[in-house]
Amino acid sequence: MRVFLVAGEPSGDRLGGALMEGLRSLVPDIQFDGVGGPLMQAQGLDSRFPMAELSVMGLVEVLPKFFHLKRRIAETAQAVLDTLPDVLITIDSPDFSLRVAKQVKAQSNIRTVHYVAPSVWAWRPGRADKMAKVIDQVLALLPFEPPYMERAGMECDFVGHPVANEPIASDQDIQDFRATYDLGDAPIILALPGSRGGEIERLAPIFGEALRLYLNDRRGARIVVPAVAHMVDTVTEHMQSWPGNPVVVDPREMPSDQAQAQKRVAFAAAELSLAASGTVSLELAAQSTPMVIAYNLNWLTTLIAKRMVKLDTVTLVNLVSETRTVPECLLDDCQPEQIAEALKRVASAPDAQRDAMTLTMERLGRGGEAPGLRAAQAVLDRMTP
Repeated sequence: MRVFLVAGEPSGDRLGGALMEGLRSLVPDIQFDGVGGPLMQAQGLDSRFPMAELSVMGLVEVLPKFFHLKRRIAETAQAVLDTLPDVLITIDSPDFSLRVAKQVKAQSNIRTVHYVAPSVWAWRPGRADKMAKVIDQVLALLPFEPPYMERAGMECDFVGHPVANEPIASDQDIQDFRATYDLGDAPIILALPGSRGGEIERLAPIFGEALRLYLNDRRGARIVVPAVAHMVDTVTEHMQSWPGNPVVVDPREMPSDQAQAQKRVAFAAAELSLAASGTVSLELAAQSTPMVIAYNLNWLTTLIAKRMVKLDTVTLVNLVSETRTVPECLLDDCQPEQIAEALKRVASAPDAQRDAMTLTMERLGRGGEAPGLRAAQAVLDRMTP
């Protein structure tokens, strides 16, 4: 069996790696091709080009890279058509992935699977109908998503999220982490300003000032920043002006599994975190780390987003747990003073958030079959005549 996979950012790489591991356990002689990051490469993928080229978010932010991305779309679609895999699996990054699928479907009957349902329940509901023209099956991370996809005409399976079954860092892991980075007994505050260059450029100065304000009331705390490999230098440069004698967790010299484990331990060691919006909220929830989510966009993208978003929260912990315990400082509210106040509120009463995190992990499949294996089985089951 031959599978062509496409992932465009670290969260997709993580899903892809777990899916590939599941597929290999069920079909030992499987062959992989496509585009992915270190976790997918660790499962045997020889990425056709660096996945980091696709890590762009925001309508305006895409424009300078438009022609390059267009070439990569055509190149990737042609690679699928040339190799004729049994299935094309695109993972998140819909602006890239679905364009590849569209070109493939226009010239073939290759089966297409998209991993991560688009958030049509939050904005642009018409995307599901458009997607149904080029996607045969959707693998959904959230339990309430299948009806939206099925209504549009696609097969859809809820498979849970791999983060729910990841190990929880032990006390010994945390002690070793503190010793490695010379953190002593200092309180640890995590800062996670994103995995893409554009969002780090926007958020890092705001995060730095917010942390400065917060640390006025939490003296002696240390800032820890687990960075993605291709953004270490960018993050390090911004941190030069940050308070809290910040430490960067640099994954570049580690095997991918060790880097992921180190990141989990950093999360578990922290008493509080400030993070960009995204899948990272689930990673924090898996380690029971209280959080504040903050995010902004280019001004034009912000204007468009305000008109299109239908929900009062974008944080997955809030959505899955059906609570609003994770504070958000988004768009116009992404200001240092507001973020610092939110950090103080969470630090003073973290337990309500931890209850929501526990519920989130349960609903995403904690304690059950590994989501990567569930996803793999769903792909294979739907391919059976």
